[in-house]
Amino acid sequence: MTQTAAIWLVIAAAFAAANLPFLSDRWLIVGPRARAGAKPFGMRLVELVLLYFIVGALALLIENRAGQIAPQKWEFYAVTGALFITLAFPGFVYRYLVRRKGATVAEEP
Repeated sequence: MTQTAAIWLVIAAAFAAANLPFLSDRWLIVGPRARAGAKPFGMRLVELVLLYFIVGALALLIENRAGQIAPQKWEFYAVTGALFITLAFPGFVYRYLVRRKGATVAEEP
């Protein structure tokens, strides 16, 4: 795999993983459904953080196969965390901001 393909693989995996908590009511897609119909927002955030570390492990594995792993400081993790949250925006909008079919909208006077 070329380095360009590896980079795009990590970006695509990050995009998919960042949106996963907002697109499914199951715990990590394979777990049981939430009992009350929808997962609480806090559970979605925990899942988002867990998926951030899983994607980071994938990136670390790919970097190790490509050569020596470069040491990172806190700035790297702050930027990648902010990027991961930014990549989660479409899923968040779909879950919480897009109106569902059949939902009534209050008429303005």
